[in-house]
Amino acid sequence: MTADVLVSLDDVYAARDRLAGVAVRTPLLSPSTPPARGPVLIKPESLQPTGAFKLRGAYNAVATIPADRRAAGVVTHSSGNHGRALAWAARAFGVPAVVVSPDNVPEVKIAGMRAVGAEVVLVPAAERHEAACRIAAERGAELVPPYDDPRVIAGQGTVGLEIAADLPEVSTVLVPIGGGGLIAGVSLVLAELAKTATVIGVEPELAADAADSFAAGRRVAWTDEQTAATAAEGVRVPVVGELTWAHIERYVHQVVTVTEDEITAAIGELARSYRVVAEPSGAVAPAAALYHATDLPAGPVVAVLSGGNAEPQVLADAVRSN
Repeated sequence: MTADVLVSLDDVYAARDRLAGVAVRTPLLSPSTPPARGPVLIKPESLQPTGAFKLRGAYNAVATIPADRRAAGVVTHSSGNHGRALAWAARAFGVPAVVVSPDNVPEVKIAGMRAVGAEVVLVPAAERHEAACRIAAERGAELVPPYDDPRVIAGQGTVGLEIAADLPEVSTVLVPIGGGGLIAGVSLVLAELAKTATVIGVEPELAADAADSFAAGRRVAWTDEQTAATAAEGVRVPVVGELTWAHIERYVHQVVTVTEDEITAAIGELARSYRVVAEPSGAVAPAAALYHATDLPAGPVVAVLSGGNAEPQVLADAVRSN
């Protein structure tokens, strides 16, 4: 599939069927004390078995690999959540998984990947894609990219199916952007099933390649050194994928950024008011909903909390600082 051939709604429905009984159908959570503007609803993908939305795309991808090819195993590159999800899916199908990770990812994510059976290979961030491709070729294994893959995008799109079903009148949906797989899937679904909804991508201002790309009308890359400045390591991607960008261009209405302080404050607020755990990248979209509410269209707002695999000290510091 090229960037000229987008994932379809039927692809997402097929992914939903494969994920039945596997992925948690996460609820829309209201805060304990709604703000004056009206409640911001949170979709807590931290409740997935692997602690992040990535399970949806990874499992869908592994499930669609023919059994004879799948037997050699799967390989990916990931800062943690996709790697953990792919290893979880690989274990479910009884095949090995190798994850190539940047050597600066939090230990909690490395431990999480190894806990579900992944062989973790640590390399400098700039080498992760090349190393994953090399290992896949050497072992005859299937490469499952973390975002720029139609199987992955279709799986992530099931988040959008659930939002549209649970809140048909949704006005604004805020989705974090790393490589773009989640927002690609969610936005294509909402374009079909919630046509009046505004889909807004959110990034840290210290890793804003998608915001720059959206403003320029073409993919704009940042360096790994630049994106390393944000604490939200799950969205430290130098440039959105080619296929995900094609979806963003067509279906996403706006891309905004949030500060590191807003991300940290959102982690604390999510813990206190919504009783859910967020890692820094998981708090990116909620931060925009919580601290930029006056910039959003009127009506119900949903923010996707993409993951909750936070380092304990990061979580404790964020809760105490508010």
